[in-house]
Amino acid sequence: MTNRHKVFVSYFHESDQGYRNRFEQICKDVIVSRSVDIGDIDPNLKTETVRQRIRDEYLRDSSVTVVLIGAQTWQRKHVDWEISSSIRDTEKNPRSGLLGYVLPTHPDHGQRLFNLKTIPPRLYDNIVRKFAVLYCWTEDQTVIQRHIHEAYVMKDSVDPDNSRPLFANNRSGSEWQ
Repeated sequence: MTNRHKVFVSYFHESDQGYRNRFEQICKDVIVSRSVDIGDIDPNLKTETVRQRIRDEYLRDSSVTVVLIGAQTWQRKHVDWEISSSIRDTEKNPRSGLLGYVLPTHPDHGQRLFNLKTIPPRLYDNIVRKFAVLYCWTEDQTVIQRHIHEAYVMKDSVDPDNSRPLFANNRSGSEWQ
């Protein structure tokens, strides 16, 4: 497979930076990374400014968003905003494909079934819609490349669900309601 995609990686920076680094190392020959690094965006900016910078500077030319899902990823407002911006289809920013990888830091890693209330809610909505797919973490570059390409193809076949209100704040608890 020779399809090389521009990939935005969404994840909880504080807990899962190592997995994001590993993902990009594994895939360095098959993806072009468009991810936000720690310190790229001033956390003191207004909410709408942060959302706009993510959308216009990082997601603008990405074709697939990969969500790395650790134990607390579902709680993070930035992950919600990144997924929402990824699946919007606008003149400046075309819609991206979407998929998730359950990391070893997630309580359900390695299980056949996942507690879907412990993955980002907007990702869940799109798994139900069959716009996105959820996988267990893998370090097999060929498998990852296939998943990314399948998400890229799917983005034009199924309409995503972006109806959920955006997170105003980070959330807490063991699962979303």
